[in-house]
Amino acid sequence: MTASHPQKMVQHSSADDKSSTQDVIALSQASLSFDGTQGRVDILSDITLRVPQGQTIAVLGPSGAGKTSLLMVMSGLEQLTAGSATLTGHDITHMDEDSLSGLRRDNVGIIFQAFRLIPSMTAIQNVCVPLELAGHENAEERAAEALQSVGLGHRLIHLPDQLSGGEQQRVAIARAIAPRPTILLADEPTGNLDSATGQRVIDQLFAAAKQVSASLVLITHDEALARRCTRILRIEDGRIKDDVMNSPTVTTSQNTGATR
Repeated sequence: MTASHPQKMVQHSSADDKSSTQDVIALSQASLSFDGTQGRVDILSDITLRVPQGQTIAVLGPSGAGKTSLLMVMSGLEQLTAGSATLTGHDITHMDEDSLSGLRRDNVGIIFQAFRLIPSMTAIQNVCVPLELAGHENAEERAAEALQSVGLGHRLIHLPDQLSGGEQQRVAIARAIAPRPTILLADEPTGNLDSATGQRVIDQLFAAAKQVSASLVLITHDEALARRCTRILRIEDGRIKDDVMNSPTVTTSQNTGATR
């Protein structure tokens, strides 16, 4: 896919694309709903979307638009009501949970707004968890490398409550990238951080995605942050309203390594 000039964004129609072995995520007429007390509630409606390897995508939209639900169905954490979904070429539409867990473990890194670190484990132990679950013999070495890459080589044996919010989020990024995933999914990863710390975390997230050649899907309310991505999706009322290619703008912070 070819990026356009930022002032001449090009409408991108996923439905018109041919299937490609380069697509790491593909949704076709995907819908998600549940039965509420007032009847059926539609969360996502008729979404067709493909994510090529290595692409960075921002997902924008108001609260309640379905952004987080979109990430959940991309990763198989939510099962579709209708339509189909593939992850790294595997049809996950009706895949059993054991198979899905293994596929996610080997291919997907997820970064939540809430850091979700294990409080009784040190930084390096938290990062080791997915590596050990995947059976990597050199889990501790790879965990240390991941923490070093996000500027936390000096914080390996600190517990989460001994780390600042920015440092905890960077541990979460290190945990997500340590298995060298095909896909990184980030749900408002700086929502709990001040702007300066958030900028440093985002710089490191983009660098980490590039380091492992991962596709990055990033939920955000920040238009400036979205413009750092090669593609921008806007979602409203559970539907994709806009899907454009973008020439990224990059604004990096200084001293991202050891700052808190």
